[in-house]
Amino acid sequence: MSLRVGVPSEIKPMEGRVGLTPDAVAELVAVGAQVGIQRGAGAASGYADDDYAGLGAELLDGADALYDWAQLVVKVKEPVGEEINRLRADHLLFCYLHLAANPALTRRLCEIGLTAVAFETVADHGRLPILVPMSEIAGRIAVQVGTHLLHTTQGGRGILLGGLPSVERGHVVVLGAGHAGGASARAAAALGANVTVFDKNPLQLERMFDLGPNVSALMPTASSVADAVADADLLIGAVLLPGAATPRLVSRAQVARMRPGSVISDIAVDQGGCIETTRPTTYDDPTYVDEGVVHFCVTNMPGAVPRSATQALTSAMLPYLHGLLDPGWREDSRLRGAINVDRGRIVHPALQN
Repeated sequence: MSLRVGVPSEIKPMEGRVGLTPDAVAELVAVGAQVGIQRGAGAASGYADDDYAGLGAELLDGADALYDWAQLVVKVKEPVGEEINRLRADHLLFCYLHLAANPALTRRLCEIGLTAVAFETVADHGRLPILVPMSEIAGRIAVQVGTHLLHTTQGGRGILLGGLPSVERGHVVVLGAGHAGGASARAAAALGANVTVFDKNPLQLERMFDLGPNVSALMPTASSVADAVADADLLIGAVLLPGAATPRLVSRAQVARMRPGSVISDIAVDQGGCIETTRPTTYDDPTYVDEGVVHFCVTNMPGAVPRSATQALTSAMLPYLHGLLDPGWREDSRLRGAINVDRGRIVHPALQN
C-alpha cells in the first residue's frame, strides 16, 4: 500500500506555490495513492479546494491535521517555524531543502530522525530536473526585479538597461551560465543591455555568445571578474554546486567599487550566495543597501509567480514522486542519491564536508 501523500500550505513569506496541482493529484489517485491537501494550500496559485476534492484529494483542516495524517510530506520550500515541530521520525520529506546554507535546520532534521529527499539534489543523467524550472524562473525574475530596482524611486542609479539612441546602455554582469544565469542573460540581452557572462564551461559560453552582439561570454579570471563587477549596473549571482555551499566569487571590497545605486541580485542565496555581501531576505522585506549597492537576495524568488512556478515544479517533480511511492524507491539511484538526511543521519556527500 502506498504512502499517504500530504501537501501542506506554505508559510514562508509571500510563498504562493503549492506542492501539487489538481491534475497531479488526479494522476496520483489514478495509481491508487491517497492524497491529502491542507485547505487553502492552492489558493495563491489559483487552485480552489474544490478543484482538489473533485479529483480525489482529501481536504484536511489546518497544518496539524495535515502533518498528523501524512506519511510522505510534499511541499515546496524547506520547513520553517512551527512546521519543523510538526515533523516526525516516520515522515518522508520531499521538497527544496538547501541544507548546506542552513546547518540549524540540518541538525533539527537529524534530531527528529526523519528521511529527507531534496528536490535540488535529484540528479538524472547529469541534469537536476526539479531544480531547472525554478532556476529558469529565478533567472528571469532577477532581471525583472533588477530593472525595477535601478529606478531612482527604488534607490537605484537611474539607468534604463536597454538604453535609447544617444543614451548609454546599462551593463548586466552574470556569474554563471547555467539555467539560472542563462535565463538572466537571455532576459537582459532581450532588453538591449550590454551583458557580460562568466562561466568555466566553454559550451555554456558558446550558447551565451550566440545570444547576440550585445553579449560577451568570458572565462572568469580574477582581473576580468573584478573589472566587470566594478562596471556593472546589475550584478547577478547564479553559481551552483549541487547540494553544496556556493563559493564566494565577489568580495565586499569589489562590491564597494561598484557605483552607488547599482543593484545585486544573488540567485545563489539559497546555497549561501556567491557574493560576500549577500544575506538572505524574504518578500516581506526583500532589499537592503550594503556598500551603497541595492541588494535583492530573496530565497524564494519564484514564489512571486506561484501559478506559473507551481505548474512548472509539479511537471518536473511528479515522475520522481511516483518513484517515492514504490516501497523499493531506494533502489532508484536518482532518488537514493538525492537523500540528504536518512533516518536522522546526514548522508549526502555535499553536506558531510
